Amino acid sequence: MSFTADRLILFGATGDLAQRMLLPSLCALFGDGLLPDGLRIVGTARSDLTDEGYREFARKALETYLPADRRSGVEGFLETLFYQPLDATTLEGYKELSAKTDREGKGLAIFLSTAPSLFEPTIAGLAHAGLTEGDVRIGLEKPLGTDLASSREINDAVAAAFPEDRIYRIDHYLGKETVQNLLALRFANILFEPIWNANYIDHVQITVAETVGLESRVAYYDDSGALRDMVQNHMLQLLALVCMEPPTSFDATAVRDEKVKVLRALRPIEASETVTGQYRAGAINGQAVPGYDEELGKDSDTETFVALKAHVDNWRWKGVPFYLRHGKRLPERVTEIVVQFRCIPFSIFEGRGAKTKPNRLVIGIQPEENIQLALMAKLPGLDREGIRLRRVPLDIAMPDAFSGAQRRIAYERLLLDLLEGDQTLFVRRDEVEAQWEWIDQIRQLWAEAGRSPKTYTAGSWGPSAAIALVERDGVSWHDE
Repeated sequence: MSFTADRLILFGATGDLAQRMLLPSLCALFGDGLLPDGLRIVGTARSDLTDEGYREFARKALETYLPADRRSGVEGFLETLFYQPLDATTLEGYKELSAKTDREGKGLAIFLSTAPSLFEPTIAGLAHAGLTEGDVRIGLEKPLGTDLASSREINDAVAAAFPEDRIYRIDHYLGKETVQNLLALRFANILFEPIWNANYIDHVQITVAETVGLESRVAYYDDSGALRDMVQNHMLQLLALVCMEPPTSFDATAVRDEKVKVLRALRPIEASETVTGQYRAGAINGQAVPGYDEELGKDSDTETFVALKAHVDNWRWKGVPFYLRHGKRLPERVTEIVVQFRCIPFSIFEGRGAKTKPNRLVIGIQPEENIQLALMAKLPGLDREGIRLRRVPLDIAMPDAFSGAQRRIAYERLLLDLLEGDQTLFVRRDEVEAQWEWIDQIRQLWAEAGRSPKTYTAGSWGPSAAIALVERDGVSWHDE
């Protein structure tokens, strides 16, 4: 039964995600009048704060992370905030949390932004306090486990208290406008869909490059690594959106049915199709930065860079390589999808000295949201020494294309969908498990081969083996 929640419990309410994303997103929605009337938000964490103490904590977070032009509703928003200290590992305190939530038959949404190890005791505590009964749904922030087995354990614990249609697994990339625009690009334009297949596409590149190192994630990252931290969730979701068949409608079931078919069609990867790396001291934007081992304070075999050559074995994509690349301490921060089309079968201009290049579609996700289509065009001139062609871009910058629209934080859309009950941009259990199954096979491959990551200098594009991975196929990474 559909309902709009007007009670929200935030676990991990004093954490980094709450400060940077959750509180600013909720405040921005409040300022725009989009939150349910009478919404009561109860934050909970170990910190011993009062309601007023938490409101002051939230005020500082909003002053730091919410753009000044979106702070018009801060004072009213702070009045919706309440706080209940809680040790999630024990049953003590959950009754007090329930009382502070003040449900009285109201719809409830719960957001878990905690370590995965706390999911199971948290669910037990919620059930103990009656907070899993009635109109209630739950949002789960990644990571959902460290492998298929632990993911199933977490999903089983959550499923014991919530049916699948009340579970909202968050991948914040799905809340980004350009990611959603990928669906519009494919399925709202007849120009692309007829050529969106192996007959016309040579290969696809997906890059998620970061300039940062460990920052505040030292303990988590060394246990996780690049493959589990980024490829397992964000990058495989992008791959699924690129490759999925047209859904019968734009609703949660239809969209996610098609995504999971792609994930199940991923071919088991071979050792020669993977590259791992770990950054050493170098420079980013002219500033010296330490190596991973220096930041960590010890030697480690954890990868900070991974490049993969993947294949989707189905009718549409058979034979098309998908090159995935992610790393830390790379030269620039960029997330993009590059669709490289095949060469034209015959050039009528070759006899006049003109060379053609294949068309290319670049979908920029961050830091700039844009879509660029590279086409061949003739250079102006009399052509007495031959025709000259050049690839020129048709560039659609999202802020320019939609100048009157409000640019929103990805979590604004996801939190509003959680409150209102739309699962379209959330990840289903079978998707998560299909992702883990593919990732676990890669990790097993590395373990059996005793593979250690190759070193690369911070500020470079990763180990040279990543270049060789694509150059063997006559391809170059899109770094220009």
